[in-house]
Amino acid sequence: MKLTGLFRVSLVTSALVLAGCGGDIEVTPTVNDTSVTDSNNTTTHNNTNTGSDNSGGDNNDGGTDGGDKDSGTTNPCVSRTVAGQEVQGDYRNSKHCYYDSSFASKALEIKENITFDALPNGGAHVFAGALLIGENCDTTTGCTVPETGPTLTVKPGTTMAFASGEAIIRIARSAKIMAEGTAEAPITFTSANDIEEFDITGFGPQFADWGGIMINGKGLTNQCKNEERAAGLCNAKTEGVTSHFGGNDNADSSGNIKYAKIFYAGSGPREGGVGDDLNSLTLNGVGSGSSFEFLHIHQGFDDGIEFFGGAANLKNIVVTDTQDDSIDIDAGWQGKAQFIYIKHGTIKTKKDVNYTGEDENKQKVVKTIEAGTEGFMGNNGFETDGEKNQGEEYNDVTPSNPTIANVTVVTTDGKSIRDNDPSQAATFDDAIRGQYYNTLFVKEENATNATACLHFKDSDAAQNAANNVLNFHSSVLACVTNFTEGSKDLPGETHTAWWDNDAASIILDKKGDVLAADGFSTNKDSVDITLEANDLKSLNDDFFEEVDYVGAVSSADTSSAWYKWVKEALELADKD
Repeated sequence: MKLTGLFRVSLVTSALVLAGCGGDIEVTPTVNDTSVTDSNNTTTHNNTNTGSDNSGGDNNDGGTDGGDKDSGTTNPCVSRTVAGQEVQGDYRNSKHCYYDSSFASKALEIKENITFDALPNGGAHVFAGALLIGENCDTTTGCTVPETGPTLTVKPGTTMAFASGEAIIRIARSAKIMAEGTAEAPITFTSANDIEEFDITGFGPQFADWGGIMINGKGLTNQCKNEERAAGLCNAKTEGVTSHFGGNDNADSSGNIKYAKIFYAGSGPREGGVGDDLNSLTLNGVGSGSSFEFLHIHQGFDDGIEFFGGAANLKNIVVTDTQDDSIDIDAGWQGKAQFIYIKHGTIKTKKDVNYTGEDENKQKVVKTIEAGTEGFMGNNGFETDGEKNQGEEYNDVTPSNPTIANVTVVTTDGKSIRDNDPSQAATFDDAIRGQYYNTLFVKEENATNATACLHFKDSDAAQNAANNVLNFHSSVLACVTNFTEGSKDLPGETHTAWWDNDAASIILDKKGDVLAADGFSTNKDSVDITLEANDLKSLNDDFFEEVDYVGAVSSADTSSAWYKWVKEALELADKD
């Protein structure tokens, strides 16, 4: 997606063909800086820039390197104190703030509150490395997780751009992120490769350009033993880049993200092997005190949102063209979600992508997706796993058991570009439980390789379906092929009878007319959808809004903020 203005951000390190599996790229300008910082932490520049690192210094090349520190202007970039010295971002092109490794990196934790405001003229805050908020603590080493920590505040309309495969935003236990945009001024978290001044090679942004957002909470996860949790020694390790999470408080708050876009993040398998990935948004043991609303996650290289336990809630979420799973549930998540729109798609790569994978003998190898490769993006709309660990020593945390309403998943019939796995609406595994309402799963009618919408991977999940602790209500399966041939059998019940649920849901065996002329909303005049939506009143839960339609968004609701959010998200994805 080649965007302009607020959303056009690009990556300094694309010249190095970084593919999401390397370390922080440290880009340090050479500057003769005679700036004077006043008491308001604003700086008047009187410097001469002789930078030669192609990261934003003035190399007399017309500014294509991100260039031209501004002379004689007030610096609006954030400053902070590091080891007794004040460090401030460089103000460039009268638009952007650039922060090198002296300000933030994977070796520097920010222990004070920090705020990023929207910059004028479509400017972005661009980071060479990771932005670590709060102190990571593995309590087995003698440290103590603090009661409170610093807050990262991101104001409406702000663009935060990152220039490394390991450049993540990581929120430690007790720290918070408060990134609440508005419909008119959403926040953007993205690759630095979408900002023209920093896009040296001109490739533009692509998946795996940066690491994504990782939030570590103090909620319950069955990655810890009962005795560890009771002793305050629950320190589950995060995937992708190691830090620690978990505790006893499923009502804990790690902050809120609202009206925000998370683009081009994630990674393929890292040095730990398959499964050791960075996602666009990872919620590790995040409690119900946090909320995540009106998000658009696009073109991540692993999952869109992954839960590892906790009880955080989702509402008004769009996930487009993400390589692996759009929503990945694991390790005992007990949250709620409503209004989730997922669409798998296609891509043509702009540059080589290298990542750690496995060969046919399960040995780790470096794999490459070459520039110009055309392929599909998307494995599962929902990958649902109940637990990481089984046994009495873990049973204080029950398997994942979410309540989810008003979902649309539109799959392809292709196999994904990274792992050649099929595009499916949902997979059920590891004793997963849950109740789904008003769900619409769609597979196009031009099927060529018979991929199916639903897959039962695990016998325990199949048993839970038969026991009615995993069920769909007032839902429509509009797929050419419904269940995979390899699905585990349900004890005493067929897959189709389970979905039918005593006529509470229907199977169409086709796409039919379930989508309206706009291509995404549920067709209010559909002749194929013959059931009534569940109004959700019986849930007796203020979180769930009363509805009269199946799927994520209704064709009768075109003036709502949610309809407009989905429409804009899909238009942006289609341009990419």
